[in-house]
Amino acid sequence: MAILTFLLCGAAECASQNSHPYRRHWKQATVSKRAVGRVAVGAGIGQVRNTPRKYGGGVTGFGKRLGSGFATNAVKTTVEHGVAAKLHEDLHYHRSTKHGVAPRLAHALKSTVVTRDTRNGKRRPAAGRLAGHAAAGAFTQGVLAAGSGASTAGIGLGAEAGANVVREFVPRRKHHPRRTQ
Repeated sequence: MAILTFLLCGAAECASQNSHPYRRHWKQATVSKRAVGRVAVGAGIGQVRNTPRKYGGGVTGFGKRLGSGFATNAVKTTVEHGVAAKLHEDLHYHRSTKHGVAPRLAHALKSTVVTRDTRNGKRRPAAGRLAGHAAAGAFTQGVLAAGSGASTAGIGLGAEAGANVVREFVPRRKHHPRRTQ
């Protein structure tokens, strides 16, 4: 818990600097409409599966799942962005330039655990992303006592891998400039 607290304090200090480029990305990953939607869907799935059981059912159980989801997401994104900022890791997904399903699928899955250094472009393990998921698992198990920390971290990484596959294969939307009248 002491290590987690230390990481959170350091990450929060890093995220609070207005000049850091990850500040906006951290904010979007924590409280944007997309983040709220992900947490709500996760709480809904937990409600249907009745996991964790100690939260119970009904509106109260859903509220507990929603609250723990927001707290877990905040811990994950704060640690992830704090570590990535210190290590100069690129947290954004970059589409593959290769052709064919297998090479593009491999790129999407590898991008979950491998990132690029923003200073020199070299590929290396995504320590920030892995630390964020590990912290979320530790938080879930230690503070919330709501389940297995390892499964929380594994499910989070699996969901991120799935999201990368979707990002790779779903066509990009064209952004048309808005007309002013």
